[in-house]
Amino acid sequence: MSCPFCAIVAGVAPATVIREWGDAIAIVPLNPVTPGHWLVIPRAHVRTAAESPAVYGAVSARAAELVSHTDANLITSIGSAATQTVDHLHVHIVPRTAGDGLALPWTGQGGVAR
Repeated sequence: MSCPFCAIVAGVAPATVIREWGDAIAIVPLNPVTPGHWLVIPRAHVRTAAESPAVYGAVSARAAELVSHTDANLITSIGSAATQTVDHLHVHIVPRTAGDGLALPWTGQGGVAR
């Protein structure tokens, strides 16, 4: 199985599972950036949110169910230039606290290109 998230969903690759639904699974990523950082992954192999907005909507709703902090980033990337490293749709839940020191990829990049 070439897709690591499909392997996790199929139960043939290890993962720390947080929650499961019929259409999605939530896991702890290999390198969480804050405590409580989780990924929500659709069971169906969908490469990006643009490929299937309906699946993205469902997975985003599952992610929103899991947000236990009032401050959090819900992040989905489309393509390698946008930091997508696994070609299987996923939503990051990244809990935030003031002064946590986590700089997002677009923080401090020197303004908006026109």
